[in-house]
Amino acid sequence: MGKSQGFTLIELMIVIAIIGMLAAVAIPQYSTYVLKGKLAEPRANLSEMRVRMERYFQDNRRYNAVVGVCGVAPARLAEIGDQRFFDYACNPGNDAWSQTYTITATGRASEGTGGFVFSIDQNNRKRTTAVPSGWTANADCWVTGSGGGC
Repeated sequence: MGKSQGFTLIELMIVIAIIGMLAAVAIPQYSTYVLKGKLAEPRANLSEMRVRMERYFQDNRRYNAVVGVCGVAPARLAEIGDQRFFDYACNPGNDAWSQTYTITATGRASEGTGGFVFSIDQNNRKRTTAVPSGWTANADCWVTGSGGGC
């Protein structure tokens, strides 16, 4: 009788079990990694919009007459940077010589960032006003991790 070649069923099942355990750990970690990468977009864009608002204030001594989204005309909104995962809104104060504004980034559910809401105001106060379940909110900064870290 010759020597048989190949794998036994037990050896094959052990390999499949090991691959399954590795996948059970790796896939959620990768998903979290990808989400954290998407959260870099609002930090960069809100900071850029704040700079534009302050530049506008230097020229006009008020925020409320700003054009478009935080000083950016709709046709030139793409100049701010990547805007695939969040929608942006600029809310200057309503009085004639407004000295306040709040810029908000709201996550798009279709892009996996739904539930996140970040904001910044004229005093450079960075806030996380909403996070999805499983994340801890931190009203004093822009959250970068599920534990509420900044």
